[in-house]
Amino acid sequence: MTMEKFNKEALMWLCATIIILGLIGCDRLQFFAPTGDVVERVSDGDTLAVKDANGNKFNVRFACMDAPEVPHSNKERQSKRASDRNQFSWGAKAQERVQELVKQAGDRVTLNIIDSDRYGRKVAEVRLKDCTFVQEVLLREGLAKVYRPYLNNCPSKDLVQQAEAEAQQQKRGIWGDAKFVNPWEYRRFNK
Repeated sequence: MTMEKFNKEALMWLCATIIILGLIGCDRLQFFAPTGDVVERVSDGDTLAVKDANGNKFNVRFACMDAPEVPHSNKERQSKRASDRNQFSWGAKAQERVQELVKQAGDRVTLNIIDSDRYGRKVAEVRLKDCTFVQEVLLREGLAKVYRPYLNNCPSKDLVQQAEAEAQQQKRGIWGDAKFVNPWEYRRFNK
């Protein structure tokens, strides 16, 4: 066999392998990606409590975005203020959407940890076993906003900005609510 013929055959097998792996799908390529961390709780629309393969438990804050707040105390849960009710209503919707996504993925996520925050949480891009990027889903559905102060640390910043722009243009979720207050502004004025 000549070297040229060998190179053609090797290239053909390489191309066939790439095509087959692509058809199999991301969720079946366990040897290329970790099996993921187990989600123990969805704390709110942008925070998870997880356990890794070694049994270590930690909290994960979603990178690149900020979801509306959920009530954390009885006082907040019982509040009649319109701004609280609005924020908590959107916060509950974001939290429910994350719970739904995580459940569909068998309660497992793959984390791309990029930092930790002042509360000791890991800051990460969160993907499901089928490669769904959770932050992109929330932003595209208008259930969160891009958090620009840390956007330069976000490996998928173009993707999240594009998802948010689409939601804003289509007036999805919070973008269709004229009374919605950005989560970071709500926290600043109410905490």
